[in-house]
Amino acid sequence: MDNRRLVILDYGVGNLRNLERAFAHVGAAAEISDDPAVVRRATHLILPGVGAFGAAMEELQARRLDGVVQEVVRAGRLLLGVCVGFQMLFEASQEFGRRAGLGLLAGEVTRFPPDIRPVPHVGWNQVAQTRAHPLWRDIPDETFFYFVHSYRPASARPETVIGTTEYGLRYASAAARDNVMGVQFHPEKSHRAGLQLLKNFAALTA
Repeated sequence: MDNRRLVILDYGVGNLRNLERAFAHVGAAAEISDDPAVVRRATHLILPGVGAFGAAMEELQARRLDGVVQEVVRAGRLLLGVCVGFQMLFEASQEFGRRAGLGLLAGEVTRFPPDIRPVPHVGWNQVAQTRAHPLWRDIPDETFFYFVHSYRPASARPETVIGTTEYGLRYASAAARDNVMGVQFHPEKSHRAGLQLLKNFAALTA
């Protein structure tokens, strides 16, 4: 019996319906919810995010969902952060002053240096797979994914980095530690490769 329960966290930030449709396309039904009881029952939790890190964290905290996310992780359930949701997994961001993140991955998020133009980084770019991980199953190395962001993890621990991207400098565009995973790009906008990554995440077991 399939006992997977995929939940896309609704905290007022992110392209929830696109993610829901993308999971449905690969045969994995995902529920959108902001109900802490529903979130706590998730076997697979997806943390989306668009816009500014600080505003996203404020929304998460205002709805008292930050602690729920951490509870899910401590219970050994699977977590996938997407775009700003990926950045929120780290300890802090320097966007509009230093703002604390969820602290599930070590490191801080910083803006691309001023000599790198244009910012934001928008469009298709390659991800070099720096180590094997189940998220990369059936996805070739150096595959293109779709990005939209101005900030990136600048001090992610090397042992957690599973993918890097070149944009004026090389930065961590995918990371994972145990049951916590995240990608800077938008898999739901990345056509076949992005759908495969979501399928891979849905197929994982804790």
